[in-house]
Amino acid sequence: MTTAIRVDQSVPPYDSYRAERVRSLFNATNDQATRFRLDLDLPIDMDGDWKVGVVVGPSGSGKSSIGRQLWDGDAFYEADGWPDDKPIVDAIAPGGSFDAVTGALASAGLGDVPVWLRPYSVLSMGQRFRADLARILAEQPDRVVFDEFTSVVDRQIAKVGAGAFAKAWRRTGGKAVLLSCHYDILDWVEPDWVIDTGTKQFQLASDKEGKTWRRPRIDVEVRMGGWDLWPFFKPHHYLDIPRMIGAKCYVAFVDGEPVAHLGVGTKNVATKDRRGRKVNAVEARASRLVVLPEWQGAGVGVRFLNHVCELQRTGEGVLPGRRMTTTFHTSHPQLSAALRRSTLWRQISGTLSGSNKGASKASLKRAAAKTGSFGASGFGGHLRAVQGFRYYGDTSTHKETA
Repeated sequence: MTTAIRVDQSVPPYDSYRAERVRSLFNATNDQATRFRLDLDLPIDMDGDWKVGVVVGPSGSGKSSIGRQLWDGDAFYEADGWPDDKPIVDAIAPGGSFDAVTGALASAGLGDVPVWLRPYSVLSMGQRFRADLARILAEQPDRVVFDEFTSVVDRQIAKVGAGAFAKAWRRTGGKAVLLSCHYDILDWVEPDWVIDTGTKQFQLASDKEGKTWRRPRIDVEVRMGGWDLWPFFKPHHYLDIPRMIGAKCYVAFVDGEPVAHLGVGTKNVATKDRRGRKVNAVEARASRLVVLPEWQGAGVGVRFLNHVCELQRTGEGVLPGRRMTTTFHTSHPQLSAALRRSTLWRQISGTLSGSNKGASKASLKRAAAKTGSFGASGFGGHLRAVQGFRYYGDTSTHKETA
């Protein structure tokens, strides 16, 4: 089955002095200036078995006109309707679940939690682009056409964001057509088909020679050091807390540029040996996991975390020669969900209620009595749903260590 695209747009000829002079200087005809025609017969069923298509080509080659003809124009996405008095976490799918909205934000590569609490109008162009993708992922329309896809963002965010969206979209039941003037996103999107309006050619994802587009390999280098690069990552961490005392830092680099950060310290724990006797052991503690915004959604974060924790398990970590399990705590709902799904991790705790403010106040009073300073009101009493996990690695190939 084929899909016919017929575009015939015209505007009246203008006879102003400047318009006439341009026609005279450049020998331009009225038909060239006032009419745009495009005839394409696409060898694809728009309601067939596919998920993502891309229309790519130079500006002015008819991409938007094609997009507005698909599905009678009903699927054309417009970036409007964003309220100025609500953060994007409230504006996206207001009737949907919290987990679905935060999951869509993370899947679109917008995992920077402070950004979730800002209205759309104050976001950067890159953040708006990802917020629009998150809204589409959360609402999950049956069909959507997204114009100027990645056109307003830098190319690193464009490629990673395109790949993150395509991966998440394939988990839905809908069909998406992306309109873009950039060819560098094709390998990241891995589309089912592509229309090139520059060459007027149509191409499927696979041909006789194999797969046409394949997501590029990301080679990550991991280095251990101090806290020198933490100021670079700190603005993107959802908590404003001091550095971990006595901890070392791991930083992931791609092509020499830092992309992710994790701090690792150690702590003493009480455990039992094989005979059931109580013994003291040492365990690693990981925290301050941050992935820079331009790399969120690329799949770097959890793999980086797993790699660093595996170094601790095999004795190649912060205590050379000492094999340790690693604990990690987070409030991020999508990261928690990812660790729960992983066979390498086990959940060990979940603080889902506020702390005892009365006990905190009593402790402050005792401290104040010693110093002679009164008036403290107490800490705690609030809710931050912290979930704890322990990394064991592949338990089918090794014995667990404490």
